[in-house]
Amino acid sequence: MQRIAVLGAGAWGTALAIALANGSGIRLWTRNPEHAARMRATHSNDRYLPSAPLPHGVEITADLSAAIAGAQILIAAVPTGGFRTLLRQLRALDAAQPLVWLCKGFEAGSQKLPHQVLAEEWAKPQNAGVLSGPSFAAEVAKGLPAALTLAAPDTAFSRQIAQTLHRPRLRLYASDDVVGVEVGGAVKNVIAIASGISDGLGFGYNARAALITRGLAEMSRLGRAMGGRPETFMGLSGMGDLILTCTGDLSRNRQVGLRLAAGDGLEHILRSLEHVAEGVTSTHEVIALARRVGVEMPIAHAVQRILAQELPAREAVVELLNRELRDEGV
Repeated sequence: MQRIAVLGAGAWGTALAIALANGSGIRLWTRNPEHAARMRATHSNDRYLPSAPLPHGVEITADLSAAIAGAQILIAAVPTGGFRTLLRQLRALDAAQPLVWLCKGFEAGSQKLPHQVLAEEWAKPQNAGVLSGPSFAAEVAKGLPAALTLAAPDTAFSRQIAQTLHRPRLRLYASDDVVGVEVGGAVKNVIAIASGISDGLGFGYNARAALITRGLAEMSRLGRAMGGRPETFMGLSGMGDLILTCTGDLSRNRQVGLRLAAGDGLEHILRSLEHVAEGVTSTHEVIALARRVGVEMPIAHAVQRILAQELPAREAVVELLNRELRDEGV
């Protein structure tokens, strides 16, 4: 039996631990001892995923050393902002197992993707990969079907880990386009905020479809400029994740947009969500990176201005509609 350590007990880490529990020994780590004790007592993660009972085969711990002891695979399920810290903690424990990370976004301040952070902090970056794609934690925890992409520089490694983590209702596809998969996972959250704003303002399905399509174009432009492959953005971690996040009401980033359109303040929205909405922190980094590589991203730029309270949401949409006409392929 494979032993897997899921490091991070937020909604997605918990859901994946539940999904993988059938056929593997799972340890789920949280840095908060009180959180661990509560999950052990209730056999659920009341804070982040209250609707999903934890199988008895999932061992809960707040001790990182104990969590990784004997594990064949480590899964980093922390937000992007905590990824570097977790890697340093693992390195201090001499961890050397294959590593998979789930975080989506850019590191604040550096505009670095998770694989770039990994290259600076992990002894064997070639022995690691990213798992991404269209997946709401609540649905995965219920055992509803989902498909994801496991990308690593070494195709043999990505295929091996994809095979190990594959489950009857959790289908994994292997890829070697780490950059493309990560850019898709980061940018889709920004576009989802725009989609929520559009829907919240009552602009209808036509406008939402246009936003998703043009958002995909922005994602692809940035991804290609960074070395990602065009076909990746047409796949699960690109178009698939974008469609889900822009249209599904379980999307935290879409909820941020809906509530901004309703006039709620950003700080109040984020406090009441009790979960990380990566698009809020990623938007500034996406725009800074786009400027650096010379890529135009008008939708992402509009979201940035709305979040910074430089422009009301309705005016931002009007500005987008009144941009200079151009060919669709541009």
